[in-house]
Amino acid sequence: MLKIAIIGTGNISRLHIEGYQEFSEKCRIVALCDIVPAKAEAMKANYNLAEAKIYESYQDMLSEGGFDLASICTPPFCHAEISINALKAGVNVLVEKPMAASLEECDQMLAAERESGKILSVIAQNRFRDPIKNLKAVLDSNLAGRVLHAQVDSFWWRGHSYYDLWWRGRWDREGGGCTLNHAVHHIDMLLWMMGEPDKVTALLSNAAHNNAEVEDISLAALRYPNGALSQITSSVIHHGEEQQLIFQCEKARISAPWQVYASISQPNGFPVENKELAGQLDDFVTALPQLNYEGHTAQIEDVLKAVENGTRPSVGGIDGRRTIALICAIYRAGTLKRETAFTIDKDDDFYTVEGILKSVPRFFEKTASVDELGGTITVGSNYKYF
Repeated sequence: MLKIAIIGTGNISRLHIEGYQEFSEKCRIVALCDIVPAKAEAMKANYNLAEAKIYESYQDMLSEGGFDLASICTPPFCHAEISINALKAGVNVLVEKPMAASLEECDQMLAAERESGKILSVIAQNRFRDPIKNLKAVLDSNLAGRVLHAQVDSFWWRGHSYYDLWWRGRWDREGGGCTLNHAVHHIDMLLWMMGEPDKVTALLSNAAHNNAEVEDISLAALRYPNGALSQITSSVIHHGEEQQLIFQCEKARISAPWQVYASISQPNGFPVENKELAGQLDDFVTALPQLNYEGHTAQIEDVLKAVENGTRPSVGGIDGRRTIALICAIYRAGTLKRETAFTIDKDDDFYTVEGILKSVPRFFEKTASVDELGGTITVGSNYKYF
């Protein structure tokens, strides 16, 4: 029976707790840690976690020990510190997105994983959804041909008060704006499906949140060695949160939510619909097996199996680092207002937190800092429909 600790008991921790509770035959939650112990106490009561001990300090929790896996659900600025110390204490780690606020921190986390022999997994829960898994399988099958262009719409909407929370809206706490903290999901999916670009250009702006230093919209264009292009819109100003990934391939257009259209050429070069290929693609997707679980719960199952069996999780630290690499390249290109390489060297300002903080634009001054915000949260599309 694996013993689980939850570090940080804000809204996102609910998805971790509910995920672990699906596998009560494999694990139990024995520790909850939060700098506001009353929040941890409320979570304990809400989920009937009778065995869970409450900690105010994660350092005290690690010193006392007694657990196998920690879910880190804190604000981004302390993901690296807590992950590294947990790994050094001999604890496997599942850390929320984004993995960290810089490539330097990612590399330090990966070093701690190697030295400890433990597992580091980064939340990328959308890989564990049927529409996303199916889209990846179609691309890998090459039925639609090579990808020529990808359109990634990471559309979210957040009100002005969203950035009043004490750690949001500051580069030194949140690590960035919508590109890092919202589009991280879609950037991970794009890299998983299409691989790494070689060049990046970007625009950064804050169009609607004058209480935040960080961007609330960014546009990025990526160029690949084979000539393909992709575009990413990262936003918290889009009503309806219509999130999608569209791939224009040599033979067909495919997407999540699932939609397919295939064209073939007339002698004059103009298109007619290729219904036969579209039908084949639909049949391919229909025949794919469905997941037993989706989202956080499915990724938690994957990590539990990896810890039990001494294997690698489906999403590891290398995957998390690659996503941060593209985000940092977008910030670099948008800040410097010029095309930049995907790879950022260790002597570049955008490799470290300190260098990023020195370089990035502050669009507005953060004007409020509250401890708590009421209301429910949205965690993104299920990619089955808009």
